[in-house]
Amino acid sequence: MRLSSRVWRCIATGPMVLEVRVSNLDPLTETYGIPFYLQYLAHWPEYFIVAEAPGGELMGYIMGKAEGSVAREEWHGHVTALSVAPEFRRLGLAAKLMELLEEISERKGGFFVDLFVRVSNQVAVNMYKQLGYSVYRTVIEYYSASNGEPDEDAYDMRKALSRDTEKKSIIPLPHPVRPEDIE
Repeated sequence: MRLSSRVWRCIATGPMVLEVRVSNLDPLTETYGIPFYLQYLAHWPEYFIVAEAPGGELMGYIMGKAEGSVAREEWHGHVTALSVAPEFRRLGLAAKLMELLEEISERKGGFFVDLFVRVSNQVAVNMYKQLGYSVYRTVIEYYSASNGEPDEDAYDMRKALSRDTEKKSIIPLPHPVRPEDIE
């Protein structure tokens, strides 16, 4: 399948949010409540992007936000969720969605883009590394487990943007942190 700009559009309606939520078939993609999606859509609509096939079926989506402090050189784009439907994987769709979010973050003057990924999700970790991300820090017990299993650690991965000319934002921390230590 050839990707073209005509398959990209910003989510504009509540029903599309429901479709996005239903599309989380991958157990490693976090699924949030409808109010969470609507909050992101209201506050950061430019960071909520879906890819549709020519027939209208949902191929994938990315949602994120801009956050941090400009004064401390921590203003950045954040990837909250990235999901691609199984039948549309291995087409470069995730990379294209990430590229679009990075471009938005560049235009907003971000120093970097960051994301959290389960340590056990090596497929995703490797994909992000191929896209230029590196592990900035490990966050202990970031993901809550269910069924009595232990909580899971996350990698906070980052990619410096052009505003961070010295790449200070991606210098790895020497020790893990806890979720409550994250700003």
